[in-house]
Amino acid sequence: MSNVAVGKKVRDFSLPMTGDQTFKLSDCRGKKVVLYFYPKDNTPGCTTEGQDFRDNYSKFKRQKTLVFGISRDSLKSHENFKAKHELPFELLSDTEEKACAQFDVIREKNMYGKKVMGVERSTFLIDEQGVLRQEWRKVKVKGHVDEVLEAVKQARQGLNPSRTLTHITRRNP
Repeated sequence: MSNVAVGKKVRDFSLPMTGDQTFKLSDCRGKKVVLYFYPKDNTPGCTTEGQDFRDNYSKFKRQKTLVFGISRDSLKSHENFKAKHELPFELLSDTEEKACAQFDVIREKNMYGKKVMGVERSTFLIDEQGVLRQEWRKVKVKGHVDEVLEAVKQARQGLNPSRTLTHITRRNP
């Protein structure tokens, strides 16, 4: 069960971060934050998603929005992934699944015919006061970053994205 809800303040958490740093959500107050959870470094969909955020990173910066990727991979894996794909934002390592549990992104998945527990691709937009404004679950990579950027722009213009888009869940095809 998710410990986060649209319109509610997100409980503070901290995780190891690339660049030999520690991420703490409360350190981001005053800026919007995009947290995107992805299954695994250097896999096709996760690489494309990271590159899409990379290619649009300057647009997020102009909107005073921080972007962070989160997966269960190690910091070493993250450092290599970040360098290989020239990601301008930091990646958070959640090997103990603390943030994954808080945001309820661990789901049963089919992998090569076997049931496994894995990260469901999900993104969360948190406002300057630490309130969850929007969530996307079961994300399909194509066009996703554009949707997130549009929600950030709406929030910047004073529109309430939680009223216009709220909770977006992709249905399985």
